[in-house]
Amino acid sequence: MEKNYGFNDYKFFTEMSELSSRHKSYDLSLGLPDFEIDPRLRYFLKESADMISHSYESLAGNSLLIEKIIQFNLNRKNSLQLRYEEINIVPCSTFGLYTSLKSILNRGDEVIVIQPSYYTYAPSIVLNGGVPVYYDLENDFKIDWEKLQQCISEKTKAIIVNSPQNPTGKTWSKEDWDQLYDLIKHQEIYLISEEVYDIYHYDNAEHYSSFLHPELRKKTFCIFSFGKMFHATGWKVSYLLAAEELLQNFRDHQQYISYSSNSPCQYAIAKYLDVFDPSENQIIMENKRNIFNELIQFTPLAVEEISQGGFFQIVNFRNVNKTMTDVEFSKWLTVEKKVSCLPLSAFYNSKTDSDYIRFSFAKKDDVIINALEHLKKEL
Repeated sequence: MEKNYGFNDYKFFTEMSELSSRHKSYDLSLGLPDFEIDPRLRYFLKESADMISHSYESLAGNSLLIEKIIQFNLNRKNSLQLRYEEINIVPCSTFGLYTSLKSILNRGDEVIVIQPSYYTYAPSIVLNGGVPVYYDLENDFKIDWEKLQQCISEKTKAIIVNSPQNPTGKTWSKEDWDQLYDLIKHQEIYLISEEVYDIYHYDNAEHYSSFLHPELRKKTFCIFSFGKMFHATGWKVSYLLAAEELLQNFRDHQQYISYSSNSPCQYAIAKYLDVFDPSENQIIMENKRNIFNELIQFTPLAVEEISQGGFFQIVNFRNVNKTMTDVEFSKWLTVEKKVSCLPLSAFYNSKTDSDYIRFSFAKKDDVIINALEHLKKEL
């Protein structure tokens, strides 16, 4: 039976987390960091209580924060030059995705979703009158450009890309963006590029944004997340890049949905960006990835390709069980073996089974170590 465009998928994510809590399992299911944020970030939030008026910010966002975003992107190794008019602060990345789609879609327009994908994509398309068209990656999770091209029709209005990708950890290079542009350059197709794990590239790789492509830039909504960047997901402040004309259309809808974003947090983030070194958080997360992948070798679970970026590692479980579905295995591992994960099929529209499960390594080191030591004994 086909899923209802993912509208119920979030319940499964919650169910697995609750199952983990109820059975006192090590919870590696969700990408919710459980370790402390930089104390300086706390300090600047406290400072903001005395420094700002606590009124609404503008639609675009705090002007100081926008200036700091310009500087932050200029300082990347793959330097990204931005104009003030191309930047908009948004309440969260999901809002950025939803409102970007709202600003471009007409009823019946098709939007290509590359699967496995995060569960918010399809509902955001459907709620805005669009039709999701699914392109399923093969087991190596690499783009087959000919197959992707077959998904494009006269009705295609947009494509959603996530790099680094949740759940696979795959990243897009300059060559990938060039290939994508070649597919869509003869048609009015927009790109929604979710780059919320931008600072989390591993093994000396660097993030290459879709917004660096001179032609894609004209038709792209590029989404970033301070919550992911600072592993402070509850702050719910993100930013979006788009051409000035696209951003005006975006704001025409934003003003009736959220208007502006959290004012105290915007000020605190602006101040924090003066002292923030993204390489420090990148190193922390890469070390966690390495701990996970070193220890899982002592279990029957198989890592076929180490995550290139983000918070997650895909693992093949068929050495442990050949007959369970990935949903059944995930629940069994959580309840019986006391380590929680998510089935990869939860990231597809109509897939009911796969050979893979997803673990999050965005956890305290001792949680990762204890979970994997426990699996070493139990599997």
